[in-house]
Amino acid sequence: MIKTLFALEGIGQALKIEHGVIHMETAECLQFIDITDRIVELVEDCGIQNGIVNVQTRHTTTAIMVNENEPLLLEDMKRTLDRLAPREIEYGHNDFSIRTANMQADETKNGHSHCKALFLRTSETLNLTGGVVQLGRWQRVFLIELDGARSRSVSVTVMGNQT
Repeated sequence: MIKTLFALEGIGQALKIEHGVIHMETAECLQFIDITDRIVELVEDCGIQNGIVNVQTRHTTTAIMVNENEPLLLEDMKRTLDRLAPREIEYGHNDFSIRTANMQADETKNGHSHCKALFLRTSETLNLTGGVVQLGRWQRVFLIELDGARSRSVSVTVMGNQT
C-alpha cells in the first residue's frame, strides 16, 4: 500500500513523496530475502517517474543491502558475517542478570545479531528514472535477517516528480 505524504507544486514540476511498507515473516538467522520485486511494485503503484527510492529497515537486527542474488555468494556472505560476530561467543547484551536497558519479557540472546548489524546498513537509496528503479544487471535489494524468525517491515519512500 502506498500513501501520499507530500505534494509540492514548483516551477514546471510537482514534487511528490509517497510511502509504503513491505511486511514479511523471516524464517532464520542470516536469511537474505530478495525484496526487489516488491520495491518495484511499490514504485510503479505510486506513479513517480524521476527521483529517488529510499529503502529502510525498521529493526536493529536486520539490514538492507544491494548485491547479487547468487546462491554461492550469499553463502559466502553468511560465513563472513558469522566470522565477524559468531553466535557462540559471550556478549554483554546477552547477560540478562546485569542488563537493564531495553528489556522485553520475551528477550532472546541476540548480541551476535546486533554486532553483525554494525558492519551493514539500515538503508539504501536508489535512483529512479523514467519510472524504472536504476539497478544494474545483477543488482537486487535484500533484507537480511540477522537474528531469527520474526515479523519484519521495511519502509519505502519514493520522492520525485510524475513527468
